Amino acid sequence: MNAAPVPPPAETLRTTLATLLDGLPPRQAAQAVDRLIATYRGATPTHTPILRDRADVAAYAAYRMPATFEAVHTALEAFAQAVPDWTPTTHTDVGGGTGAATWAVTATWPGERSVTVLDWADPALQIGKEIAAANPALKNARWHRARIGRELTLDPADLVTVSYVLNELTAPDRTTLLDTVASAAQAVVIVEPGTPDGYTRVIEARDRLIAAGFHIAAPCPHSAACPIVPGTDWCHFSARVSRSSLHRQIKGGSLAYEDEKFSYVAATRLPPTPAPSRVVRKPQIRKGQVLLDLCETEPSLRRTTITKRHGDLYKAARDADWGDAWPPAEEQEP
Repeated sequence: MNAAPVPPPAETLRTTLATLLDGLPPRQAAQAVDRLIATYRGATPTHTPILRDRADVAAYAAYRMPATFEAVHTALEAFAQAVPDWTPTTHTDVGGGTGAATWAVTATWPGERSVTVLDWADPALQIGKEIAAANPALKNARWHRARIGRELTLDPADLVTVSYVLNELTAPDRTTLLDTVASAAQAVVIVEPGTPDGYTRVIEARDRLIAAGFHIAAPCPHSAACPIVPGTDWCHFSARVSRSSLHRQIKGGSLAYEDEKFSYVAATRLPPTPAPSRVVRKPQIRKGQVLLDLCETEPSLRRTTITKRHGDLYKAARDADWGDAWPPAEEQEP
């Protein structure tokens, strides 16, 4: 008899989160979410854990874990395309909270590996461990309380993820953390909100990693300076997040989805094969043509127009999404 198919991590995560707020009144959960969103969007670094108790963590996990998962998973997929023959055997998630990035790693590279989640908020670690029990790939994960900043020490790891953390740190702590991560990791993926400030923090991290000897695997098709002029624009991407009934109940939303805007950088000490160029804005589809804004290897930013005369390339352009490599692998010259 064939074994029952194993649901993908994203589906398992949504199902598990649906039971997380049992016993917590929706109004209380919604108030906790509103407070947490205001805190995370603030510009002032915090000196105490943002997630204070189980109610905070449950509300945060139900509202934010799906979005964090999708953003980190998108970044990891782009990274995996640039290093297709590499799979991490050890993963450390710095400031991982309830562990959304660990779920994203298992969705990108199925199977078990040594996983360590570090966070300052013990309630987040406890709930993260509870949630992870539903994911066989995370059954042996270690959840440790640690202050994220200049005092942090890390064991060597193939992959280190730092998602939605840098905003909580002072500039000196960010610098020290990045140096600590760089000294411990073979590959680093950093994700921040897709805002001008989030992009600025990502660029600072990118520069720091390059100075430490890393190569940029994604999203940039190069390891040279970013061609975006500071203050004029910012590089960010979008991930589609399915809203569960729980999610809609907490925030009073009616749509079945939302779009998570994020900025990221993925870097490695291995020699990557980055995309020839990357779509850095939502493609504009017009009658008989598609307009693509690309970041290219030179490095430069360029808008290109793909028309029906381009044949299969036109079909690929109509299917292209914000953040995709361009041209698609099957259209690249050997």
